[in-house]
Amino acid sequence: MSNRRVVVTGIGVISPVGTGIEKFWSSLLEGQSGIGPITRFDASELTTRIAGEVKDFQVENYIDKKEARRMDLFTQYAVAGAKMAVEDSGMDLSQVDLNRMGVILGSGIGGIETFEDQCKVLLNKGPNRVSPFMVPMMIVNMAAGQISIHLGAKGPNITVVSACASGTNAVGDAFKLIQRGDADIVISGGTEASITPLAFSGFCAMRALSTRNDEPTKASRPFERDRDGFVMGEGSAILILESLEHAQNRGAQIYSEILGYGSTADAHHITAPAPEGEGAARAMDMAINDAGLKPSQIDYINAHGTSTELNDKFETLAIKQVFGEAVSQVLISSTKSMTGHLLGAAGALELAATSLALKHGQIPPTINYENPDPELDLDYVPNVKREKEIKFALSNSLGFGGHNATVVLGKYSE
Repeated sequence: MSNRRVVVTGIGVISPVGTGIEKFWSSLLEGQSGIGPITRFDASELTTRIAGEVKDFQVENYIDKKEARRMDLFTQYAVAGAKMAVEDSGMDLSQVDLNRMGVILGSGIGGIETFEDQCKVLLNKGPNRVSPFMVPMMIVNMAAGQISIHLGAKGPNITVVSACASGTNAVGDAFKLIQRGDADIVISGGTEASITPLAFSGFCAMRALSTRNDEPTKASRPFERDRDGFVMGEGSAILILESLEHAQNRGAQIYSEILGYGSTADAHHITAPAPEGEGAARAMDMAINDAGLKPSQIDYINAHGTSTELNDKFETLAIKQVFGEAVSQVLISSTKSMTGHLLGAAGALELAATSLALKHGQIPPTINYENPDPELDLDYVPNVKREKEIKFALSNSLGFGGHNATVVLGKYSE
């Protein structure tokens, strides 16, 4: 059996720059930052006191309030995003074979808010007061489980945990599941809600976060000379993936076609990327080869672009290694400059942005690009969106532990 074509037909987004694809996409094109002072908890003693919080999410618009109280925030984001994506796809779930609909979701940290809250209960009130819902609220697979429960999806149900590559790995795995004929529809993407005291303290202790507390909207500055760390974000991005035949049979709109997937390991260090970005380069090579393309055919890269010293340097070196002389023709941007870094949901959010870029012929900018780094000399689409028809694009994600994932997307054409 030949490989089936796979397309993206629905998108649901909950992000620091807006909930819903219209608000999300317009904010990216306008270069609006979603970064501000932390309001969730008292961050006054932390070295970093800024984050990309979701500001416009009303859970009762998507989930019954009683049910929502039994879900960690990362699960609420996932279920709401999935319902938005299904609605956006125009799919009538009563008319599809739910045994052929799967869920593959990525999350790096899962229910950390529940974990922290119940630790306080244990220490302050004793073990008999710990909630019976603690475990099913906290475990990382529960977002995928709740999506299947709410939407009736009875196909493969899997959660990918590969740190900041989780969302991209999830979509890549979903692509392969449909391509080989094991499902017709997969609800895929990533979700994260880790703006909590413990998680934040851990990242601060690593000195991984920007300390530009007095200029929050300028703190995330990928590929720029004065970058000083990433900014944590939260939210979810859910994509509806379908076989092309299934999408055509129901007259679905199509955002983009998924063409290739690459996944590699650095086998190098728990947090630092491999020297010269060689692991990331292999993931890009693998994805481009899987798509049957040459690097010179790629028009746009939505980069991992975290705004950390080593990531941005080594990702640039990896791109140069893969693209060779063609590197001067490819446009690169990091939407993390606006959304912050959604950790396990980042790759999915960026694949949503890449799909929209392909559909609309517009490339979101890398904002806060004021002082070029002499070592990083590619076209990072600084500060202002770029109008350009894109035929092929790729999105990169790199995670702690040495996880690298790349997905290649194409403008849909019959």
